[in-house]
Amino acid sequence: MSEPRLDGIRAVTLDFGNTLAPVQRAALRSVVETTAARVSEALGLAGPREFLATWVEERDRQFREEVPCFREVDLAQRAVRVLARLRGLEMAPDEAWDDAAATSSSTEDEVALVVSTYSDAFVASVHPPASSGRLIATLADRGFQVAILSNWPLATTIDRVADAAGWSARLSGIFVSERIGTIKPHPAIFAHVEAALARRPDEMLHVGDDWAADVVGAAAAGWHVAYLRNRQLDTSLPTSERGGEVEPDFELDDLAELPARLADPPPLHSRDGAT
Repeated sequence: MSEPRLDGIRAVTLDFGNTLAPVQRAALRSVVETTAARVSEALGLAGPREFLATWVEERDRQFREEVPCFREVDLAQRAVRVLARLRGLEMAPDEAWDDAAATSSSTEDEVALVVSTYSDAFVASVHPPASSGRLIATLADRGFQVAILSNWPLATTIDRVADAAGWSARLSGIFVSERIGTIKPHPAIFAHVEAALARRPDEMLHVGDDWAADVVGAAAAGWHVAYLRNRQLDTSLPTSERGGEVEPDFELDDLAELPARLADPPPLHSRDGAT
């Protein structure tokens, strides 16, 4: 017996990390290792091992500082902090950074080098499956607006992955927390997307793998939501456990199941009611 189809959806937003593109722990560590090796050589730092350890510590510090405030972590800020520590500035794990003072340990070009090297390594190492592109094409060809809606610290990285995968022509937008200024589940990020796509909340469906960011956030914004199960078993990205009274409209074990769960978008009507 087939599952019922969700009616009334005009726009579908898809999370990026661990939804469209798997971001496993080993792959992300490889990205940081590549960054550490290249930056250490280019800037004459002590060695990639120390860079890697410091990067991980500062990443975790940023998550502790920013995520509870619904702010995206800043890769340039992380680069400044890492370079400052590698050049002799000592910081206890629970100590608050003076970021203005930390900038004296690096130049803007050096910080840009760290960020661009990290982005290059990510694009080279993390490859979305072809099935993600087929899903985007299928939904767009059926008349849905399709967009990416993701928490991510560097929006241009997602832009580059989308271009390389051939998604961009079918997307109505790439909405990333770094550009918008807040992270899911904050309602402001969902309101931003509604305005950009000119859609009401009840016309929106969000699909994602993180319970708090994707399911709770979208439901609180009045959107429909589909939960992609079991995608957070091997990742160093922030994760959350299922809980509370919120329930998704439906759950998926694979993105390929999504098109069959959606009725075609309703026909468009003009303001005077004529088709």
